[in-house]
Amino acid sequence: MPAHINKNYLNLKESYLFADIAHRVAEFQKANPDREIIRMGIGDVTRPLPETVVNAMKKACDEMGTPEHFHGYGPEQGYDFLREAVRKYYEGFGVSLDISEIFISDGAKSDCGNLLDILGTDNTVLVQDPVYPVYADTNVMDNRTIIYAKASEENDFLPMPEEKYKADIIYICSPNNPTGAVYNREQLKKWVDFALSMDSIIFFDAAYECFIDGDEPHSIYEIPGAKKCAVEVCSLSKKAGFTGTRCGYTIVPLELKRDGVQLNKLWLRRQTTKFNGVCYIVQRGAEAVFTEQGEKEISGNIHYYKENARIIMDTLDELGIYYTGGRYSPYVWMKCPKGMNSWTFFQYLLEEAGIVGTPGAGFGQSGENFFRLTAFSTHENTRKAMEKFRQLLK
Repeated sequence: MPAHINKNYLNLKESYLFADIAHRVAEFQKANPDREIIRMGIGDVTRPLPETVVNAMKKACDEMGTPEHFHGYGPEQGYDFLREAVRKYYEGFGVSLDISEIFISDGAKSDCGNLLDILGTDNTVLVQDPVYPVYADTNVMDNRTIIYAKASEENDFLPMPEEKYKADIIYICSPNNPTGAVYNREQLKKWVDFALSMDSIIFFDAAYECFIDGDEPHSIYEIPGAKKCAVEVCSLSKKAGFTGTRCGYTIVPLELKRDGVQLNKLWLRRQTTKFNGVCYIVQRGAEAVFTEQGEKEISGNIHYYKENARIIMDTLDELGIYYTGGRYSPYVWMKCPKGMNSWTFFQYLLEEAGIVGTPGAGFGQSGENFFRLTAFSTHENTRKAMEKFRQLLK
């Protein structure tokens, strides 16, 4: 018998959204080698790693070069020194965690897909439309039934629970990627209550919680009852510039059970089988993220990006263009001007102003007439891009 492929992959789009964008930009650059391009599309950070983090990693490198401090295989769930640092970080939100509930990973994106290993393929999944592609694509790969909750201008891109959205697995990202919209406590409580009533499991992506500086929840576990229905993933990519360093964490509460089994136990079993853990050097760098000095340096970087977001928002306000995000998020989700659809606006902006953003249609049908800009550029390029916006769209 010949080997067979997983034919569910044939149901995916031909290429990943950002690969498609990169190809289009490369073709434009090839045809226009002298044109300046300002990239405000992919959500990659530009500020360097904080000095405290770099120093911790250098020290860890030195340790690895000595017989007495060398580290080989580490614990798959992460070293206790980092798990304890994450536990204390959550105490700052009023959330109490057991160290055994915290699993160190190489990022939220990986775990968003890997968590599906411990859940049946017969589960129905609810994602929001527009949606971060990973939530939908990883479930298409397993042939799960996907329901889409429409996010739109009418509901401020924050859909709320409805009976028709009954699902076994519910994805929530707040602050949201791509829209930047943020659920408040009352709204998030309705989702938790809904999940508890339906015996559903929430996958809560808190990758952008570091941009919240008001009273909105950083963690779903700030909501009563969430430990019985939610898994939370988070990443240091945006908080501390770890996009190229790779480190995050996933929280699987001991209280969370389905079919009489703790999901924590299943996730531990999955990780010890399929994952060798994040390297010691990176985990020492991640530990430094949660120190007083690390937090101070990181706060400066986040403030830098939020200033870029303010520059973008001020420009859109001036032009009278509707948008969400920006305040508690590095993403600004704007309505395409002049009635253009998102890919038409992408090409228009690229050709006329040399600015790269992300077409909303790439995130789903409800993103068709919207466009995502990121605040991860430099102040200089952000101001330059917004001046081009004014000239182009006024």
